[in-house]
Amino acid sequence: MAGSASKSFTLILLAMSFYFNSISAARVAPKSSTEFIRTSCSTTTYPKLCYNSLSSHSSTIQTSPKLLVNEALHVTLSSAKSTSVKMSSLSHSHGLKPREVSAMKDCVEVLRDAVTEIRKSIDELGHDKQSDFRLMINNVQTWVSAAMTDESTCSDGFEETGMNGNLKTAVRERIVHIAQLTSNALALINNYGVLHDERIF
Repeated sequence: MAGSASKSFTLILLAMSFYFNSISAARVAPKSSTEFIRTSCSTTTYPKLCYNSLSSHSSTIQTSPKLLVNEALHVTLSSAKSTSVKMSSLSHSHGLKPREVSAMKDCVEVLRDAVTEIRKSIDELGHDKQSDFRLMINNVQTWVSAAMTDESTCSDGFEETGMNGNLKTAVRERIVHIAQLTSNALALINNYGVLHDERIF
């Protein structure tokens, strides 16, 4: 009887030990991945936005530079798509001046181009192979840079005098947000390329 009680007590201790070790591991893993994201984001132009936009994806990213870039591109793509839809809706608003309608339509067009370029970057990243890694990085850098240019073109279209102030502000806030996300994604892509090269040499 005493032996049985002793065995039961031992099993309880082992179970409790396993339970607390599991909790400890669960706490350590997210912390290490979020710290990885925070450290990586510190090299971008907008580190706070970078961290805030990616920290909720820490379980997916873990501590992988490639997955970090992939999530950054997906976050940017989502923002670009929603903004493109919003701009398309705004372009049909009543009371817009002809030049405002024209600027809105131009903005929608270049944002669609930006969405396409970011999508191509995500697809290209998925074809990551050691043999042509540098080509892949160059392609992604080119497309993401082109997306930044498109976003800037959209914003520039509203710099003319005589534009509706509220419209200019609404457009600018949205475009600045996408441009900052895109800039951060490009910085993380550049870092990924450098890290890869350092590991080779």
